[in-house]
Parts: sequence; C-alpha cells; structure tokens
Amino acid sequence: MKAAPLFLLVAACMPDPQPPPNGTPTDEWDDKLAEREVDYSSALRIAALRLTGELPTLTDIESVYLAPDEASKRTAYMELVRRYIDSPKYVRQMVALAKDVLRMGDNPDPQRPPELDSAPLFMAQVITENRSYLDLLTATSGTCPTYDATTNKFTAGDCNNGGTTTGLLTHPGMHEHFFGNLAFRRVRWVQETFACTAFPAEIAEAPIDVQGATPYTGKFPFTSIAGTANGGKVNFLSTDSVICANCHSNMNHIAPLFAHYDQGGTYSANFVVPLPLPGEPAVAMSDYLPTGEGMAWRFGVPVTDMASLGRAMAADKYIAECAIDRLWNWAMGKADIVDGGAKVPTATIEAEIIAFQAGGYKLRDAMYRVFTSDDFVKF
Repeated sequence: MKAAPLFLLVAACMPDPQPPPNGTPTDEWDDKLAEREVDYSSALRIAALRLTGELPTLTDIESVYLAPDEASKRTAYMELVRRYIDSPKYVRQMVALAKDVLRMGDNPDPQRPPELDSAPLFMAQVITENRSYLDLLTATSGTCPTYDATTNKFTAGDCNNGGTTTGLLTHPGMHEHFFGNLAFRRVRWVQETFACTAFPAEIAEAPIDVQGATPYTGKFPFTSIAGTANGGKVNFLSTDSVICANCHSNMNHIAPLFAHYDQGGTYSANFVVPLPLPGEPAVAMSDYLPTGEGMAWRFGVPVTDMASLGRAMAADKYIAECAIDRLWNWAMGKADIVDGGAKVPTATIEAEIIAFQAGGYKLRDAMYRVFTSDDFVKF
C-alpha cells in the first residue's frame, strides 16, 4: 500500500480553524497588542536611561517593585518620571537629543565660532524651559545660547549673523552646516527635521500627463517652477525626468529664502549660493521660479520672508505631528522617522498630538505624558 504524502498526514493532525467568538475577523497585531501587560519596573529602566542617561538607583527600583498594589506602583513610577525630568541630568540628555534631531553639534574645531553648535543648544533650552516648541520656528531673539555642562545652565545669546531672526530658520550654524547649491540642502533639512517626510512634500490627488516618461504629481502647476524654457539656467521642467519636478515643485517655492545666507551662515541682501554650473555663478530668482510666481510653504500657503515662513510652518498641523512622532520614536527606541522609515500611525499618537497642541506645544510636558502612557509601560 502506498504511503500518504507527509503534508496530508500533517494536515490531518492539525485542528480545524476556529472562527472568532463573535463571528467577526480580528487583526493579529491588535491581538498581540492586547496581550501586553503593564510592567512598571521595565518601563522605569528605559525611562531613566532616556531621561537621565543613567540606570535607576536601587532605591528607585525598590520604590516601584515593592509597592503593594498596581495603583501604588503607578504612582511611584509617575513620581520618578517627574523627578527625572526635573533633574539636571535631563538637561544633558536634551542637549544630546537635540544634536541627534537637528544633526548638528559637537563642533571639533575650537577655532570656529561657538554659535555653530548653538542650534541644538537652543532646541534643548526650549525643551527644558518648557517653552513652546514653535519657538524653534518663530523666535525673534536668543537663538544662539551658550551652555555650561558643569552647571547645566543656558545663557541666552543672539546670533548676530545679519538680517532678522526667525527661530532656527535663520541660524548661522544651520546655514553653514547645510550650505550647498541653490540652498537645497537647507530646504531638505527644514522639511525632514520639522515635517518628518522627505520630498516630494505634497502629492496631487490625480497625476498629470506632461508628455514625459512619468506623470507629474506635484500640487503646484507644472510650469510654476523654472526651466530653460521660462528663464531658468537649470531645467527643472525636463520631461525626461519628471520625478525631479515632483520634488522641486515645493523646493523651488521655499529655497529662495535660504539663498541669502553665505557659506558661513551670514545673511546678504543678495543671493549668495551657487548654481551647479561651470564657474559656480550665483543663483537668481529666475532659476527657481518664473516671473510672477511667488514663494510658498505649501500649495495655497504663500510666504514672502522668513518670518512668514516660520508662521506658516507653525500653523501647519503636520509640524506638531512630526514633533510628537519624533518624541514617540525616541521614547520607544525606534529608528529615525525619515531615514529609517519609522512613521508612527497617526491614530497611535492622536491623543498626544491633541494634548500637545492644547497645552501650548510644550515638548517637556509631552515627554511626561508619553513616558507615563499605557503604550510605554506595557510590554
């Protein structure tokens, strides 16, 4: 007698699949999330490392572990998180966090001006002093502070690089770090740091056929940016590579504001960034936009100067969401939201975003909420 195939024998031994108790399908990931259990001791270890850079003390551990019931454990845990945030070590951690978020700092050259490291110091100061996160985009002074690591104290300071001050958008350190052709590196930094997405920044509901290899998907009209046919020296309207226009439809409407800062981050009334052409000539407005086209943060959101750009960004709901996205990933130990593609589902952090906006955009308060949230203390 011929033996039955092995896969039939295995299948015969497996139980019949059972439908969900209520007859409706379930998501396996929802089931796994529901299986998590509260563990304040494990959460304490992570919170202490994130917020102070050190492991919790034995006294801290015992205050949570030996608490008589779940409510007492939670109270002890929450008190410790608050104490960590109020400690001088928290300031040190925020300086390190700001350097990671802004991708600046740790200047190795003592001959360079100290303000080149002060962008992350300003961000850390805004966080630790519980100021509005939007100050990073709108502050008109004090954006080049100094920091004494021995006392964990900030001293306010102005950047004095010419022009008006608009948060980190006019910071000389940022402009020096991200100097490049047409100021596009600076624009990319603004987009990825504060909006948490790479370009293209906006995608139209329906693609448009521009007789190219691929459709055009930008929200701005295709001809709203410069090309060799409408006065530009670089052909952003090339139909051989429409994918370029998809990104530059937004980039070209922002970049002229950043073209006024030279390689050292000093403001000039004229454009001072080069074109990627022989001789590196200075860029002109016609290289970004055709005559009559105005600058804009997003389609339908015109801007005229850095101050209006800062206000437009501050009013953009995705800027607040990005701030909480980054905070959430940092707390949870996830990868970078842009480079690592670690986008947090909006539904996961919706309550945190609402509280952040309602509470005056204070990131320090938001940290307390995240580190004491159910998602953080469950494993």
